[in-house]
Amino acid sequence: MRKLRTIEMNRLSIEEFKEADKLPLTVVLDDVRSLYNVGSVFRSADAFRVEAIYLCGITATPPNAEIHKTALGGEDSVAWRYFAHTEEAVEELHRRGVFVYSVEQVEGSTKLQDLTPRLPAVSREEGENSPAGDRHYALILGNEVKGVKQTVVDMSDGCLEIPQFGTKHSLNVSVTAGIVIWEFARRLLLR
Repeated sequence: MRKLRTIEMNRLSIEEFKEADKLPLTVVLDDVRSLYNVGSVFRSADAFRVEAIYLCGITATPPNAEIHKTALGGEDSVAWRYFAHTEEAVEELHRRGVFVYSVEQVEGSTKLQDLTPRLPAVSREEGENSPAGDRHYALILGNEVKGVKQTVVDMSDGCLEIPQFGTKHSLNVSVTAGIVIWEFARRLLLR
């Protein structure tokens, strides 16, 4: 086997990315303090063509050299907005009819393997999958120490939990983002 060169990977330009159909998913960062984590989330969001990232509270925003160090340009391709309070972001998402999940360990959480997002609708006229589908989703990822704020969990439509089998009870926020974004992409785009 030979590793592919970058030119062989047929990557989208930033302009093509902005015009391309997106995964119907918004990632919300609730007081994420590490700029490297923020950048890593941008990079994962770019990889799976996430619709947008909402940066909330103390979460830093681009342009920022430390974010760029791990985003590697993902901060230029993925749409983002800033909210002073995560609750405001959740209210805006709900107004748009978005189903909001907090990724958190709570009573009655949905285990990630049991996630059943609504699949994209099929256009009767064209016989093709609708790229946006009939439901949009949001994932809220919390602070590296405190997780998602309880007030935000209370506003969520549900909570997702990644099962873990070791001695630790949490994953790094950027690792969590990659796992959960991939699961949405796998279930909604790779059918």
